[in-house]
Amino acid sequence: MKSNRTAKVSIVRAAQRGASLLESIAFLGIAAIVILGAVALLLGGFSSANSNRAETEVNAIRTGVKRLFMGQSASYGTANMNATLINAKVFPTSLSMDTGTNAVNNAWNGAVTVVGATQNFLITYAAVPKSVCIDLVAAGGDWIGVKVNGGASLTMPVTPTAATTACNAAANSIEWTGN
Repeated sequence: MKSNRTAKVSIVRAAQRGASLLESIAFLGIAAIVILGAVALLLGGFSSANSNRAETEVNAIRTGVKRLFMGQSASYGTANMNATLINAKVFPTSLSMDTGTNAVNNAWNGAVTVVGATQNFLITYAAVPKSVCIDLVAAGGDWIGVKVNGGASLTMPVTPTAATTACNAAANSIEWTGN
């Protein structure tokens, strides 16, 4: 038979085994907060990387169009140039291209089009998220103009406040005018 003292020690040890329910809940709560913080940082990093990537793509397209049409007396025509630019390998490889339909899509699966406007050309990026839109529009550059969601041409350089006002949708369409 166990003594009274041995029985009490056994009960205390049994009660001390493992974590209590409150400790487990606290641990899970802290773990969830850490995971959410890491995901938020990761998503912020992806947004910034996509912004930089899109800016690089647009500048590469602009440079390629100007190089390709250099000897054309500043006449880009008035037609969609995607087929010509795909064949001339002007579009960066980071954009998805369908040579059968001459469709070009950006990272957000939005259409990318380049259209001649006689002495100028228009580069349009569709389905651009709001945060990326603000970055791209406010980045400036040496464009003749930039429009967001079919609105009026914004005064260059575009301020972050004006970019925020213009990029008012969850998925925006940006049109740059170059020459």
